[in-house]
Amino acid sequence: MIACMTDLKKIKEEYLEKIGKYEYLAMVCYGTGCVAANCEGVRNALVDELQKQNLTEKVSVIERGCMGTCAVGPVVYILPDETYYTEMDAEKARDIVAKHFIGKQPVEEYTFYDSIKCKRMTNINEVSFFKDQVRIALRNCGLIDVNCINSYISKDGYLALAQVLERGDRRYVIDVLKASGLRGRGGGGFPIGIKWEAGYNAPEGQKYIICNADEGDPGAFMDRSVFEGDPHSVIEGMILGGYAIGASRGVVYIRAEYPIAIKRLETAMEMARQEGLLGKNILGSGFDFDMEIRIGAGAFVCGEETALMNSVEGRRGEPMQKPPFPFESGLFGKPSIINNVETLANVPPIMLNGADWFRQFGTPESPGTKVFALTGNITNSGLVEVPMGMPLGDVIFDIGGGIPNGKKFKSAQTGGPSGGCITPRKINTPLEYDSLLALGTMIGSGGLIIMDEDTCMVDTARFYMEFIQDESCGKCVACRIGTKRMLEILERITTGHGEEGDIERLEELAETIQQAAMCGLGQTAPNPVLSAIENFREEFEEHIHKKRCRAGVCADLFVSPCENTCPANVNVPGYNALVEKGRFIDAYNLIRQENPFPAICGRICTRPCEAKCRRASLDEAVAICDIKRFVADYARSHEQPTADIIFPRNGKRVAVIGGGPGGLSCAWYLARIGYEVNVYESEKLAGGVLAYGIPEYRLPQETLQYEIQKVEREGVKIHLNTVVGKDISFDEIRKTNDAVFIAVGTQVPQRVGCEGEDMEGVIGGLDFLKDVKLNGNRKIGQRVAVIGGGNTAIDSARTALRLGAKEVTIVYRRTRGAMPADEIEIHHALEEGVQIMELTQPLRFVGRDNKVEQMI
Repeated sequence: MIACMTDLKKIKEEYLEKIGKYEYLAMVCYGTGCVAANCEGVRNALVDELQKQNLTEKVSVIERGCMGTCAVGPVVYILPDETYYTEMDAEKARDIVAKHFIGKQPVEEYTFYDSIKCKRMTNINEVSFFKDQVRIALRNCGLIDVNCINSYISKDGYLALAQVLERGDRRYVIDVLKASGLRGRGGGGFPIGIKWEAGYNAPEGQKYIICNADEGDPGAFMDRSVFEGDPHSVIEGMILGGYAIGASRGVVYIRAEYPIAIKRLETAMEMARQEGLLGKNILGSGFDFDMEIRIGAGAFVCGEETALMNSVEGRRGEPMQKPPFPFESGLFGKPSIINNVETLANVPPIMLNGADWFRQFGTPESPGTKVFALTGNITNSGLVEVPMGMPLGDVIFDIGGGIPNGKKFKSAQTGGPSGGCITPRKINTPLEYDSLLALGTMIGSGGLIIMDEDTCMVDTARFYMEFIQDESCGKCVACRIGTKRMLEILERITTGHGEEGDIERLEELAETIQQAAMCGLGQTAPNPVLSAIENFREEFEEHIHKKRCRAGVCADLFVSPCENTCPANVNVPGYNALVEKGRFIDAYNLIRQENPFPAICGRICTRPCEAKCRRASLDEAVAICDIKRFVADYARSHEQPTADIIFPRNGKRVAVIGGGPGGLSCAWYLARIGYEVNVYESEKLAGGVLAYGIPEYRLPQETLQYEIQKVEREGVKIHLNTVVGKDISFDEIRKTNDAVFIAVGTQVPQRVGCEGEDMEGVIGGLDFLKDVKLNGNRKIGQRVAVIGGGNTAIDSARTALRLGAKEVTIVYRRTRGAMPADEIEIHHALEEGVQIMELTQPLRFVGRDNKVEQMI
């Protein structure tokens, strides 16, 4: 029985002395993910092998909680070496005993593979996933024995409680929390000090402190992991809360889907009672506090505080009108304070270390850290805890390892069914309450779902609305019927039956639900749909008007994924079938029904169709682009001389300003349906970026001009060296044509934004490629640095080598895997000797006489 602070310190010393006798601690993860992956088999193999090798006195095997790397379990963490083994099995466990515990060498091939650094890491502190994390709520998860209260005490567990009870000042707890700025981690972000102060000021008598562990957001598992890995931190936080507000009873409301978490919490509560840390006269202070567990049936609406209290009382889990608020009349009509698991887990370290210690993390408005469940299309899925205000992009790429399989980041869903999406344009948004609210989303409980280019945002909106509609308690008409009508519209759109005005109907319904729904869950239910419409309205319009799903998710809106993904909508299965039968000319003509430049695309296309090829699920994607190139080259070498093809005219004239790929394609389509088309190009060559932005080794000028000439032979007239506004006026063009199509392109290179980039020797990538292509060879230095990771950067680097540069380095702010350039081009650049400097961003350019000499 622990009676005072001295007892706690003594237990800590004894426990540390006990485990200090071991040479190694083998910490086996017993979180839900690892349990499902048979961590018990790994533990048993370790114990068995240690007994065989007579090492049980040197190595202790400990069951611990999850450290966050849920995708690579079972996990074994070895101390004091700090070696992190992943994807373990019984055979690997025996191997570790022989090589690590006996041979004294970590088994590198079993350690965590860092996808950012592209190598295995033998020490956890070197792993990118952990390096930028700051663990407060998760401080003990994975580091303590979940079956031993003394292990928690050895990490200064219950010491904050002892200090507070010894001080004997309830108000002190509230003052420290108010000074710390801790905000509720369950979604709303209300300051905890102010909430507890309301409970403190409530009339004396029976009060309750409630832990809301009803974690219902799709993809969220923060609360579960805390209970599985460190239940005592929540117990201590609840006791401190009970002491501060004057409550003698605590209730943990947790869903039945968390059996391991419930079992660990029950065990921890019993251990705390046995040690006198829970129940009567805690630590001899005269303060009585006990707690119980109430198990919910998994209704999402019971995450709302009034519905939760109804459920605890044995009634139907439905929200109630407020006021009265829970701190006035809550559970069983008594003043009650409700906090979520993460919030309570933050309280003990704040009370132990002080408000200023906590405020050193995060932002002034949102101090501390936040736990996120990082899931979806992300390389390192799992649980992460980062300082408030960390940019979303850093979490995705520096901790999460980026988007797998070379896909592009499309959106991040925060706040679950009550939140919204963040697009690539806002990827550097700080993850903190106010910044996310400004974007129309929220932090919520901490779900962070990453979506790649293969995600349909209309279908995603439908999914969340289906979830909300299914979970609606049905008490108020706005939520019960309004969400049903929204779901019906979204289902109609995703099946190809969308109608004009559907988007506006969704917005109108959403506004009504927000204003009329009874509880916070109903009021925020339309948020994912509104956010998707705001950020991806064009996808909704494509589904409705073009009956097309660009992501290839809505099965009723496309024939094949490859054709659906092709920007020109070429019949890919059709021409591949013709190639299979040896009908190469027919295949070429089929391609040209939609694309005037098969030979060009066969050389420079970024192959989006291959990324969606179903064959890749078996072995690898069909080489669609290479087949297209073969067909085009075959047709060119075997075609018979023919006269120019002039399609029947309709009497209309169209002028196209700009002879790039967009302008020429437009002109070609118009000529084929009978328009007389004139193209006005300011340069001496037609083709735009095709003519001067792509190096000769990738796209020979001869091939380009051949396909442009075919466009001319089909009735398009191209006027070179003709500047509109100088050689011919726009008014003259407008008067002599029925329509004008402007396709001038974006020919201004992207700037770095660094001091000194206007000096001689700092050249825009597009300007460099254009100069080389139009004016021939140019002088270039022996050492060349190329800033960026796109195709223009790769082309510039490879061109510089061909011009005689001895050393060419691509400087990119993220890793090679995150570079947007075509992977084939990156591979070829590396083979030719181009170096890539990852995770580097220039700060300024330095030189003399306005000539660059150094990049810093």
